[in-house]
Amino acid sequence: MTSRVLNLVLKRLGIAAVTLLIVLFAVFFATSMLPGDTASILLGQAATPEAVAGLREAMHLNDPAILRFLRWLLGLLHGDLGTSYANDMPVAALIGGRLINTMKLAGITTLLAVPLALTLGITAAMLRGSVYDRTVTIVSIGVISVPEFMVATLAVLLFAVYLRWLPALSSVNEAHSLADLVRIYAMPVITLTFVISAQMIRMTRAAVIETLSTPYVEMALLKGASRSRMVLKHALPNALGPIVNAVGLSLSYLVGGVIIVETIFNYPGIAKLMVDAVATRDLPLIQSCAMIFCLGYLLLITAADIIAIMSNPRLR
Repeated sequence: MTSRVLNLVLKRLGIAAVTLLIVLFAVFFATSMLPGDTASILLGQAATPEAVAGLREAMHLNDPAILRFLRWLLGLLHGDLGTSYANDMPVAALIGGRLINTMKLAGITTLLAVPLALTLGITAAMLRGSVYDRTVTIVSIGVISVPEFMVATLAVLLFAVYLRWLPALSSVNEAHSLADLVRIYAMPVITLTFVISAQMIRMTRAAVIETLSTPYVEMALLKGASRSRMVLKHALPNALGPIVNAVGLSLSYLVGGVIIVETIFNYPGIAKLMVDAVATRDLPLIQSCAMIFCLGYLLLITAADIIAIMSNPRLR
């Protein structure tokens, strides 16, 4: 690694650290401004004003916001996510199992979507202008135009209501065999794959086409290299940076998509946990879940940028 590449990588990591601090600040104050009083919601409508005031004092809700933010940030630095208001349990204990479920869903989707999207994007670029290319382009643009909740709703209507092939809800605790797991994960994975693959196909196709139009690739073609050799040996290694960026950006859509998918299919992941926490104004739980989503998004984007920097031949 050259000193120039090292400097760029360190600079990118520094930007990521500053961005994370700004995001933590935004997450804390955005959740603090949610309508409704946490103490009143937890105690119910029959609570007396004295009881509500006492609970607010006990939960430090009367402290200035900046003091609560610094206390929360200090806890995060020590690995303490706080205690859930609604469940009176450590937030880390509530999130643990749910986070694993979400990572399983995201992992299975990634294993399916990335090879599929790269194959379609690269082959569409190789056959640019053909019927195959136009079909892939039209379908991917069509999928991009449809929001995640619509894809999920159509999947439920088709596979669960009309065909009765798959369950409408993804209750992973009811899985007793591999076949059950496949049926339970099928619709959430199909929905997320549709959403992120379309973006990835478009960006991969554009990156490969741009590389194919460079002079050294055209020179390889004039020297008699076959089209497949020209793409695999000359174009793809130089398009690696843009392709990795495309994969990273597309996978970042998982962060938003998984919230909708887990809610619609009642999948027991961290996004469903956060949505339930909003109903009870469980601020420590909401803030921790939101922070994890933002951190995941930031890690994906930063990793994609670093790989793009390290794979750029002009920086070596």
